Amino acid sequence: MTDTTSEPETPPARFWALEDLRGLEFDPLLTELLRDEPVGRIRLPHGDEDAWLVTRYEDVKLVTSDPRFSRSALVRRRQTATRMTAHTVASHAGLNYTDPPDHTRMKRIVAKVFTSQSMKRLRPVAQATADRLLDEVEKHGPPADLMELFHGPFPLAVVSDLIGIPEHDRAQLAAWPDLVLSAGPGPQRSQAAKAELTAYILQLLQQRRSEPREDLATVLAEAMDSGEMNQEEAVSVTTAIQVSGAHAVRNNSANMMYALLTHPHHLARLRKEPELIPRAVDELLRYIPHRNGVGLPRVAQEDVTLGDVTIRAGEVVYASYLSANRDPQVFPQPDTLDFDRPPTAHLAFGHGVHHCIGASLARLELEMTVTSLLARFPDLQLAVLPEQMRWQRKGLIRGPETLPVTW
Repeated sequence: MTDTTSEPETPPARFWALEDLRGLEFDPLLTELLRDEPVGRIRLPHGDEDAWLVTRYEDVKLVTSDPRFSRSALVRRRQTATRMTAHTVASHAGLNYTDPPDHTRMKRIVAKVFTSQSMKRLRPVAQATADRLLDEVEKHGPPADLMELFHGPFPLAVVSDLIGIPEHDRAQLAAWPDLVLSAGPGPQRSQAAKAELTAYILQLLQQRRSEPREDLATVLAEAMDSGEMNQEEAVSVTTAIQVSGAHAVRNNSANMMYALLTHPHHLARLRKEPELIPRAVDELLRYIPHRNGVGLPRVAQEDVTLGDVTIRAGEVVYASYLSANRDPQVFPQPDTLDFDRPPTAHLAFGHGVHHCIGASLARLELEMTVTSLLARFPDLQLAVLPEQMRWQRKGLIRGPETLPVTW
């Protein structure tokens, strides 16, 4: 008797070219996969092995929180698994490439500077920085480029205060995150930027051993001395926080202001109801496609079935937080910006053990940015037509190249 049962064939991989998208355009391939193939195969521009991509909200939550999917197993596969860049962005020694218990150990140490008390201490310092920068914007007069005068220097100053980077060193750090978080410059320039940043951080950590302060560098220096964390881990954690804190918040805050300036009814409502800003920021975080492609994947440690698809042990799996935030089963009319949307947890800061440890600081900065700009410039508007805006190219994090405004 012939056995007619057979396993479903693995679907062919779709090549994801990751072309530059304009403005806040949502990636059409993510829309298509979310609708037609929520657990699909993809091939990115680099690497040899195809990977799975999950796009639905519940599947993304499962893959990013289930211990059957491992980040540490990715270390052995990071050169062969299909990926966005020719170079490796994150260090394998840091939080991004670890699972519990190592991840838990490192996160517990870093969390000491992200407590509510720490945020309370940083808030007046951050607000003073925002006010000073807005004084400069006002002095400059319209038209003014907010990327240069505000969205760039503000998050750089805040994350530098958190880490403990002296003000006179911040200018030299400003360009490194753009090179590290880019698919464009090539591996050599990215690696050179990481090497320069690493050398600087090592010097800072060494200094904090003899000159402790209330900052992340001191916490990590003490963890190194106590044996809780090694030098490579401490450098990797500091680099990740500095790069993402300066680069991602810069672009996300600029994207938010652009979204508001191109949604005049939403902007007018926030001017009348400033108490709505925290809720509006949450909806903007859900709505804005803040990155190109996807972040780091995971490796299945055993066979896992999602819907009618079985992911085999050893296969690489990506999860798209962007598409999860546009899942119509969770967010009705997902492509609409709606400040009255019922509160459902978006995944803009990730999920599971790799949920962004700096989310509370980023939210503080984003709320402060919107509040301060609208209060200072009640008539703020774009100084160019939306179609005349220039957008960054080949970046992992999306954002305007310039944000020209008038008032």
